[in-house]
Amino acid sequence: MSKSDREPRWAQGLSKPPAWRSDGTETVFENPWMAVTRHPSTAPTGMKADYAVVRFKNVGTGVLPVHDDGTVTLVGQQRFALADYSWEMPEGGAPLDEDPFDGVRRELAEEAGLVAEHWLAALSVQMSNSITDEIGMTWIAWGLSDTATAPDPSEVITVVRVPFLDLLDEIGRGTVRDMLTVATAYRAYHMAMTGALPEALARALLGRL
Repeated sequence: MSKSDREPRWAQGLSKPPAWRSDGTETVFENPWMAVTRHPSTAPTGMKADYAVVRFKNVGTGVLPVHDDGTVTLVGQQRFALADYSWEMPEGGAPLDEDPFDGVRRELAEEAGLVAEHWLAALSVQMSNSITDEIGMTWIAWGLSDTATAPDPSEVITVVRVPFLDLLDEIGRGTVRDMLTVATAYRAYHMAMTGALPEALARALLGRL
């Protein structure tokens, strides 16, 4: 991808302030999934700052599995950080030295018990770019068939299959809050409306069979 392709069209040619500058690095915490680094730093304004960054050792991956009738498979599980139950599309992490596509195919099988014949990239996003360097990548998958599940030993997963439009309704009600799922669902709707998905799949997603 060229440098110009990494910028919005409206931003090309606009001047930018200097980048943040790290004036040193100290690792204050580390485990197999992430590290927290602390940096004496200089802001774009020249102001001195004490900055900390959560640095992830995996790329966040997710997939919205779409069935021929316009339903999608979601998984439910307990999440530790906010101490709540979360309904999500199948998601996981791909180590930085692994192709994220290999990782997301593995998660689809392990969590949802599905394999897909067709895949289309949906999103590549920065998850919380003020304090982390985590990248998220998602796909839409169809042509689904069953396989054995293999959840992580810490997971108790519930698998459901719901109409795509019901998922959008629940996102609007605030009962589905996982960011990758929300963003990918809206992206899938946009792709269905603009012809970026196969016509039959788009019609199924939009309830127009």
